[in-house]
Amino acid sequence: RRQAVIILPCKCLYCLQRTLKVMHITLYINMASEIFTDGPVIYKTYLKIEHSDENIDFWLACEAYKKITSQRKRISVAKKLFTSYIQPQAPNEINIDSPVRKAIIRNIQEPTQSCFDEAQRIIYMHMERDSYPRFLESKFYQKLKHSLQSNGNNSMVN
Repeated sequence: RRQAVIILPCKCLYCLQRTLKVMHITLYINMASEIFTDGPVIYKTYLKIEHSDENIDFWLACEAYKKITSQRKRISVAKKLFTSYIQPQAPNEINIDSPVRKAIIRNIQEPTQSCFDEAQRIIYMHMERDSYPRFLESKFYQKLKHSLQSNGNNSMVN
């Protein structure tokens, strides 16, 4: 049997992003239900409960978008990102300022690899300054921390 090891090097959002992949693999593949009595407890789950999961979803979608090499696929995905997150009244509309939104609208017909970078940066800052600090204080994070400490991994959690 594999033992789950989740390393949270510090409380910054950058370290969380790096650690989320490990957490995802660990929580979903390596006996998550035995380690966490309430199931997987991660930042995205917290954001979903807070009704702000569009932020992490958009950020992750932008990361995937940047890896697209085909211009045809880039156009298709850019339009989906636009209709899902950017356009006014989008089903998962993110909180970005008007000039950024207008720039994306101008560039959406010929989208580049970086056309969502500024919106992604703004969303990252929203998470870093707002939802992520709340997450660290949340019962979800505290349960995760307690579960790891209870399982003898005290050195793994700050």
